[in-house]
Order: sequence, then C-alpha cells, then structure tokens
Amino acid sequence: MALGDALIALGGSFLAAGVIARIGTRVGLPTIPLFMLAGIVFGPHTPGLALVENPADLGLIAALGLIFLLFYLGLEFSLDDLVEGGRRMVLAGAVYILLNVGGGLAFGFAVGWGFREAMVLAGVIGISSSAIVTKLLIDLGRLGNPESRLILGVIVVEDVFLALYLAVLQPVLSGADSVAAAAASFGRAFAFLVALTAVARWGARLVNRLVSTRDDELLVVMFTGLAIFTAGVAEEFGVSDAIGAFMIGLILSSTKAAPRIRQFVHPLRDAFAALFFFAFGLSIEPGDMLSVAWPIAAAVAITLLLNVAAGTAAAKLNSFGRREAVNISLTVLSRGEFALVLATMALAAGLDTRLAPFIAGYVLILALLGPLIASRSEAIVSLVSRGSRRSGKGRADDPSEGEKRADGPADGEDPGEREARDPA
Repeated sequence: MALGDALIALGGSFLAAGVIARIGTRVGLPTIPLFMLAGIVFGPHTPGLALVENPADLGLIAALGLIFLLFYLGLEFSLDDLVEGGRRMVLAGAVYILLNVGGGLAFGFAVGWGFREAMVLAGVIGISSSAIVTKLLIDLGRLGNPESRLILGVIVVEDVFLALYLAVLQPVLSGADSVAAAAASFGRAFAFLVALTAVARWGARLVNRLVSTRDDELLVVMFTGLAIFTAGVAEEFGVSDAIGAFMIGLILSSTKAAPRIRQFVHPLRDAFAALFFFAFGLSIEPGDMLSVAWPIAAAVAITLLLNVAAGTAAAKLNSFGRREAVNISLTVLSRGEFALVLATMALAAGLDTRLAPFIAGYVLILALLGPLIASRSEAIVSLVSRGSRRSGKGRADDPSEGEKRADGPADGEDPGEREARDPA
C-alpha cells in the first residue's frame, strides 16, 4: 500500500471509529462495541465504503492498541490490592470465576467445536470487561456504594486469573503435539511470569531509577519502549504480548513515576485501543454472525444466569442484601477487551472459523446490553421485591430494604423526602 493510501486508511479508520462512537455515547452506549461496529461497517465484508481492504494492514497499529490497553490495566493494578481486599473479596472473585469460566468451558464442549476452541470460550464467557465495568461505576455514580468495592475486587481477582490463564492457554493454542512439548511451552511461559513477578515484588527500586526523570518527553519515550519491548519478549517466550504488557505495567505501578505514567499513557491507550477494536471489526463478516446466532443467544442467556448466581453468592458472602446482589450481578455482566484478546489469539492459531464471528456477536450484545441493564438495576430490584411480596415474603425479609432505611436514602431519593416520610 502506498504511503498516501496508508495514511488515508489510518486516518479514516480513526475518524470512522470516533464518529460512530460519538453518536452511540449520546444514548449511553459504551465505546468498545461501537469501535467494533465501525470496523464491521467500514470493513471489506460489508457493502459500501471499505476504508481498509486487508485487516492485516492495521496489524501493527492494532497490536499497539492491545499493548497499551493491558499496560494501562497493569498500572492500575497492585499486588497489595488482594491483600487489602481480604479473604471474603478473594473468595467472591474465586466463586465468580469458578461459575463463569466453568460454565463457559461446559458451553464450549457442548457446541462441539473442539477442545482448544472450548478453552478459548471458557475465557471469553468467564471474564468480564474491566474497562466497561469501571466506566459503568463512574458513569452511574456508584463508586461510593458498599458493593462497588467488592465489584472492583472481583475485577482484580479476574486480572490475576487472566495472567495465569493466558500462560496455560498459549501452549494449547500453539498446537503442541505432545505432553512434553506442551509442558515445555508452559514452563517457559510460567518462568517468564515468575521472573516479572519477582521484579515487580523486589526490583521496584531498579526500575524506578530507570524511569526516574523530570522530563515528561523522556518519560513517555521510556515507558513506551519498556511496554513494547517487554510485550515482544513475552511473545518470544510464548506468553503473548498482551500479558507481557500487563506485567511491565504492574512493575511500573510501584514506582514513584506511576501517577505521571498513568496520565501520559491514557491518551495513547484510548487512541490505539480504538484501532485495536476497529481492526477486529474489520475481520468480521456480518453474515457469519448470523450463522452462529443460536450459539450466541445461548451464550448470552447462560452468561446472564451465571452472573446472577455468582452475584448472589458474592453478596451473601459479604452480608449484602438484594439490591447489592442485583448491582453486582448486572455491573459485571459486560464482556469486552479480554474476549477480543482471546479472539485475536484464536485467529492467529487457526482455530475454528466460527469462533471469531461468535465472539464478535457475543461481545457486541453484552457490551451494549450490560450497561443498559445495569443502569436500570433499581427498577429490577423493585420488580423482584414486588414479586417476593406477592409470594408472601415481607419487606423485612430483604436486608437491603432495612439497610436503606437505616443507613440513608436510596439511590436517587431526595433526603427531604425521607425526612417527610420518617420524621423520627
């Protein structure tokens, strides 16, 4: 592709993703599925204007998007988070992963696409979107809610699980032809992760000296080089570039420069991640999603049931009531970036061609449906409460109702209304 054509395609991709996302965000939709949708609409498999004929032309730019996305997530994560979270938070995250990943694995075997495909589907169905969940809590003004700390704890546990899961999945996707070859591949990946974890735990002082500079320009150059270089080394060790970027972000999160790095990497993450999602959409043929419509519908229904079960269990473990259980269940429902990471790995490994359109349709539906349902959780709680009262259960049986009356006004309730209702 000539330089002029390449620049036009790249700039047009950014603009197309931005325009469609801007329209969608006006009605409260998250940006991730909208970037994917832009890639599908302006891709080579959809009639009309095709900004990029060959998705591989954006391969390197899309890889940078994935690297910065996971790098930023690593910066937001801390090894101390799990310790501070306590046993109940870790247990809640473990229950969530066990139910959702286990259900995803069972679904993968049920559709009969193969063992490696089932392993991918387990991660796709089992891991929620940190980006969408965090944005939801901010947009809905729920960061101060007591259950929000638990939700963030579940996300942290998921991130830890994801690192181990990708290390296990890499030799599976590489098609190792013997147990010894698979064990060797996993051993290399695990050794690399252990080495980076050790650096994160004990080598913070050395890394801090490496990135310690008052010059903003030099700091950006240094952390960008570290993120991309570590991602490349990780890929060579069979870990995947995504988890390499996550680990170097984790290491840098403990340095004194971490707050500045977060500030500077944020726009890089937003710009390049948009192209990652857009590039994935380019590879999807809309007709292929129709061919897997029933598996997509079944997976969405299973995910909803599993999230309700996991959210209810997590709420009970932490002595929360019905309202908090519903908020937990619906807030972590969305799927997004991690599912697309796994889809990209599956495409590179040459797995069943039905995986990519399935994951695209599944992510599109849940990334759009999740925020819409979560924003209406209070109405859902009211419906559930009315149904319980009709079946003979009183308001006193719902701890969340008692908590709301004792601790303060419900979400959206004016304090004056409460005083008028309950002058005491």
